[in-house]
Amino acid sequence: MPAPTSNKALFILNPYAGIPPVKFIISKELQRRRDELSYYKSLSIDESGTLIRKNFDNYDVFVAAGGDGTVHTVADQLVGTGKRLGVLPIGSGNGFAKELGFRPNIRSLLKDIEKNECFDVDVININDGLCLNVAGVGLDSFVAHSFDKLKTRGFWSYVGVTMLNFIRLRPFHAEIKIEGEKTISEDLFVLTMANTRQFGNNAFIAPDAVPNDGMLDIVMIKPFPKFLFPIFIFRLFAKRMNRSRYFSHIKTSKMVTISTDETRFHVDGEPVTFKGEVRIGIREKALKVLKTRYNKYK
Repeated sequence: MPAPTSNKALFILNPYAGIPPVKFIISKELQRRRDELSYYKSLSIDESGTLIRKNFDNYDVFVAAGGDGTVHTVADQLVGTGKRLGVLPIGSGNGFAKELGFRPNIRSLLKDIEKNECFDVDVININDGLCLNVAGVGLDSFVAHSFDKLKTRGFWSYVGVTMLNFIRLRPFHAEIKIEGEKTISEDLFVLTMANTRQFGNNAFIAPDAVPNDGMLDIVMIKPFPKFLFPIFIFRLFAKRMNRSRYFSHIKTSKMVTISTDETRFHVDGEPVTFKGEVRIGIREKALKVLKTRYNKYK
């Protein structure tokens, strides 16, 4: 007889996500536990949406088994519904999962599902779409566009692409309008809109961001001498980016409009192209997330 968990959660597995050893182990573990949990393999964003809508009334928790893109896809179906998002992280960055205390451990996750505790998090609205974790333009978005073209995934592939894009990096100009407050006009290397603290891989671009405070965190990294790149990387992983003289940070609950000639953005690590003004706002406590034993937020 299936365990009670099977009536509570549906796992949506992206078989393309992550590095081969991790996704192979997770896939085999899901198959081994097929009598105590329910899961589907999804080969596309459209298929994931169809699976969730088809099974919407049958489950309380929908678990994204994949990377940041898979989490984004599943969350997009759950915002404002009262259904709960769980994550089984097997991707390259896993930024949202790391921030919210999800681990690649099925047994532990099943225990969390049985406890059935959750909390509410904010989401970012960017033009007509959703951002769960971070979005931006600059070095991180250029890396996302390059990384998307690679056949190999994983941390070291990401490092190589980052170095190559930094060598080629030139400042871009952006105008940031905060509704009813002020307009900022700057040449930048990085412009990030954050709901949580990190890109992924424990790279903390917005050390002060909190995912359920009703505030959008805007981080600006001004152009700096390229020989300082090792210090930039150290601060990024040491949660000390906010100590740099080239770092500036704004928290706001207001609508933000960004104007720039640069069109290569990313949303939750996935490359996108935006032309013209980009409108960004915060939607407070719009998504219910499964609470794990490692989650530090309330």
